[in-house]
Amino acid sequence: MAEREEKPRRSDTAASDHRGAFGEFGGERGAFIERTFREKIILVGVVSPGRSEEEVEASLDELALLVDTAGADEVDRVLQRRATPDPATYIGKGKVEEIRVLAEAADADTVVFDDELTPAQQGNLERLLGRSAIDRTAVILDIFAQNAHTVEGKAQVQLALLRYRLPRLRGKGKSLSQQSGGIGARRGPGETQLEVDRRRVARLIHKLEADLREIGHHRDVQRKSRRRSPYQQVAIVGYTNAGKSTLLNRLTDAGVLVEDRLFATLDATTRRLQLPGGETVLVTDTVGFVTKLPHQLVEAFKSTLEVVAEADLLVHLVDASGPEVAAHMDAVRSVLGEIGAGDVPELLAFNKADLTDEAGQLAASHPGSVALSAASGEGVDELLVAIGDRLRALTQVVELVVPFDRGDVLAAVHREGEVLVETTGEDGMRLRARLDDASSARLAEFVVG
Repeated sequence: MAEREEKPRRSDTAASDHRGAFGEFGGERGAFIERTFREKIILVGVVSPGRSEEEVEASLDELALLVDTAGADEVDRVLQRRATPDPATYIGKGKVEEIRVLAEAADADTVVFDDELTPAQQGNLERLLGRSAIDRTAVILDIFAQNAHTVEGKAQVQLALLRYRLPRLRGKGKSLSQQSGGIGARRGPGETQLEVDRRRVARLIHKLEADLREIGHHRDVQRKSRRRSPYQQVAIVGYTNAGKSTLLNRLTDAGVLVEDRLFATLDATTRRLQLPGGETVLVTDTVGFVTKLPHQLVEAFKSTLEVVAEADLLVHLVDASGPEVAAHMDAVRSVLGEIGAGDVPELLAFNKADLTDEAGQLAASHPGSVALSAASGEGVDELLVAIGDRLRALTQVVELVVPFDRGDVLAAVHREGEVLVETTGEDGMRLRARLDDASSARLAEFVVG
């Protein structure tokens, strides 16, 4: 145990000044949860009106998985029944003291709350507990920071981190007139380091927003190119660790990293896929969703998630082996609504049929859905047929007459839709074709009947 005693105590080094998953204001050092050793964590959940103890326990079970993914271990958990949050400490001073004693006995490094804490609550809790106190949002941000690999992904996570941190910056209030030299000292006597830090974070936020706007311009070009593409777009969505990357690899040999952990995939991957009917579609694997997904992340990742809102069809992949199937489906649909994808047609696919009979039972109780195993391939052929059927059902069959000298229009009909019948008429080529609404609108002058 001597080795444990020599490790740095977070309450001494970081409880009053988190550097977070990207270091000071978003660099590449440090973390909300320490990674030089596996921290001991106490989880705290509140049973409030409208939530059962079972629901809170299930949420804490998921929080324990998040904490494990971030690199720490749950050593204990505390539940409290409370009608309303305490504005100062969220759980009240009596419960704080109870947790402080528990944390001392367990040699816990950090206390993690299942609900988001206000900056004031977090500061008060750390002072009273004598150790780091963070919330579910911080844990998820930490995991995203570990898994961001592309330039855009890193910038998006860093922006979310800084927006989360800005109101939580704390300092001892020492004025720069009392400090030695440095660029900050030239900003005027009486200015505190905290004020300088806040200004620095605000500048970093503005820079990241500008950088992401620039990346967004490039994405707009790609998006316009996709809109001109003859291929319909399918996005795979679902709760984190539902098997989305495994499914994309099964369908397209995309070679996407697959790991049995939460949020292993943050960057969208798009591949072409030929359906059994011969149609080619674009299939995209997206970041997984989770209950209480931080608003900061949803905002920061909106540009990446636009591919979901613009898809023709969503394959909503559900882990049928999990205990909270309905809650996870609701959480995914909630985020879809937040990003403007709530009205995109959805095809439910219950995954992990190789592990549980629940997949088939759930599919039977949800008409039009599919049971499958992305890992073994069971049911994947049925999924492909269902995707093709749903996409065809989303398009309308129209009659067109294309003048003989408009080969460009004839080519566009073949490129953008599915030509069912093509004959030669007196006034031009007569076609019966399946077209989506956008193509039908563009070719309206040639539509008859």
